[in-house]
Amino acid sequence: MRGLGAMRLNCLFLNAKLGSMGAFKLDGSKRVIYDFGANNGSDIPYYLKKADLVVAVEANPSLCREMEERFSAAMQEGRLRIENCVVAADGAGQEVAFYLHKRHHVLGQFPPPDQSVIGDYNKVLLPSQSVMQIVRKHGAPYYIKIDIEGYDEVILRELFQNQVRPPFISAESTSIQVFAILAGMGEYKAFKLVEGATVQKKYGHHMISVNGGLEPYSFPAHSAGPFGEDIAGEWKNADDLFNVLAAKKMGWRDIHATSLFEADPVSRAEKRRFMLRHFRGWLSAKLRSVRAEKGPRR
Repeated sequence: MRGLGAMRLNCLFLNAKLGSMGAFKLDGSKRVIYDFGANNGSDIPYYLKKADLVVAVEANPSLCREMEERFSAAMQEGRLRIENCVVAADGAGQEVAFYLHKRHHVLGQFPPPDQSVIGDYNKVLLPSQSVMQIVRKHGAPYYIKIDIEGYDEVILRELFQNQVRPPFISAESTSIQVFAILAGMGEYKAFKLVEGATVQKKYGHHMISVNGGLEPYSFPAHSAGPFGEDIAGEWKNADDLFNVLAAKKMGWRDIHATSLFEADPVSRAEKRRFMLRHFRGWLSAKLRSVRAEKGPRR
């Protein structure tokens, strides 16, 4: 019998589900990581250890200049490419309005901010590229990180509608719909969470896999943290992650999904119900046995 979590998920996935599974074929000779919403490049050193090519996509021109200076050697080696543009679902390079936050560069966003905070932003015109233009230019992804304020859902939909389902992908859990799209349209069945507020503390001196071995790596504050098997803990199935998200609520945490590993298909809630039924059955049998040994009451 399917658990309550599965029934609730069905409601969320109904509109997110598309036809049959499809995906870009991976070029086995090259691992490409896409960092959509690279900001100041705090994740790039880690990604350079994990990939043959890192594609950092950032709209803010000043942040792109910082990355170009900081990672000039990796760019000269052809291991890093920086795309200074707004990532859109579609479009052909036209300029679009983008909102740069006046105090916190991490809060820049493509969708218009709410009127209650619009005064905190400067509206600028910046070049744009569609997510599919970028992917077709640089090659099939091994991992995609999406952290684009208020736009993660749109990018996920566009990727999956174009049959791009990389082995590893992550997006910020700004809404339950992000998870529904990953599990519904993306057809992923194994998930992990990375808590943004505790990345530096939890993964401050963390062992990561590099070229078949392990080495320590310290993830800085405000970075996205690890992905794949570098994330601590077991992969969860959709039911279990749904229950975790329901308890924790949405917010500054990234949902990671993979097609390379499998989670236990039986949810923890179903296991608990099974164990409870088993215990009740055992207890009932034990009580009957005790009563039988004592004999009938006089």
